[in-house]
Amino acid sequence: MRFKKEMDYVHISKYCYTISIILTIVGVISLAVFGLNYSVDFRAGSSVDITLTQDLTEDQIHPILEGISADQGTAINPGDNRMTLRFEKVLDENQEMQLKEEITKLDAGASFEVNTVDPEMAKELARNAIYSVLISCIGIIIYVSIRFEWRFAVAAIVALLHDAFLVVAVFSIFRFEVDLTFIIAVLTIIGYSINDTIVIFDRIRENLRFAKLKTRQDLIDLVNKSVAQTIMRSIYTAVTVFIAALFLFLLGGESIRMFSLAMVIGLIFGAYSTIFIASPIWFLLKSRQKNKPAHAAS
Repeated sequence: MRFKKEMDYVHISKYCYTISIILTIVGVISLAVFGLNYSVDFRAGSSVDITLTQDLTEDQIHPILEGISADQGTAINPGDNRMTLRFEKVLDENQEMQLKEEITKLDAGASFEVNTVDPEMAKELARNAIYSVLISCIGIIIYVSIRFEWRFAVAAIVALLHDAFLVVAVFSIFRFEVDLTFIIAVLTIIGYSINDTIVIFDRIRENLRFAKLKTRQDLIDLVNKSVAQTIMRSIYTAVTVFIAALFLFLLGGESIRMFSLAMVIGLIFGAYSTIFIASPIWFLLKSRQKNKPAHAAS
C-alpha cells in the first residue's frame, strides 16, 4: 500500500493549521475556566485504595464518610473488587483508623493502601512535572539544531508542544484525572513524536542534497516527496503502538488507565502533527530564506 506521491501535504496542512488553532483555543478556554482535574498526586489530600472481597456501593460509603467528618469534597471511584476514595484534606490518624474499621465491618476481607500528599509536596511535584517537560524540550532543540538546523528544531518543538498541549486540553475538557502517570505519558508522547518527526526530517535533508531548488514550488515538491516516502512507516508505527495503548486502556489496571488514555490520545495527535504540522512549518521557515533556497541543510 502506497500513498500517491503527488498528494500535496503542504497544501493540506493549511486546513490542519486551522483545525489545530481551533482546538488550541478551545483548550486554552477550558484550562482558563475549569483548569485540570488534579489527582491527590498534585494537590494536598489523601487517597485510599481499597481492595474488596465483595461489592460495596457509594450509598454504603457515604454514611461512613459523614461519620468521620470527611464527606465534603470526597470522590468515590468504585471498580471491580476495589474502590478508591480521594479526600481533598489530609486524613488524620483517627479518621484513617475509623474509616478502616467501618469498612471492615461491611467487608471483613478488605485491605487498604493509604497515600497522603501534603501541600508542599504537591506543589513540588507540580513544579518538577513542568520542569521535566521544559528540560526535555530544551534538550530536543539543542539536539535537532546540532544534528540538522535551527529551522528543523523550531518545527519539531512546535509539533511537540502542539501534541502535549492538545493532550492536556482533552483532559481538561473531559475532566479526566491528571496524576503522575499522566506526566509520564506526556513525556513518552514527546519522545515518540520527535522520533517520528526526525525520520521525515532526515529524509528531507537527504533529498535536499540532490535537489535543484529554483522556485517555491520546487521546495513544496521536495517536502511532499519526503513525506510520501516516509508516511507509511509513520502510519505503521503509530497504529502498532496505538493498538497496544488501546488494549492497555481497555484491559489494564486502574493504576495505569490514565497513562494509557493519554497515550492513545497523544499517539493520534502525534501522527497527525508529524505529517501535517512539523514538515510544513519547516517549509514555511525555509521558503522565507531570502534569495537562496539552500540545496542542503546547514
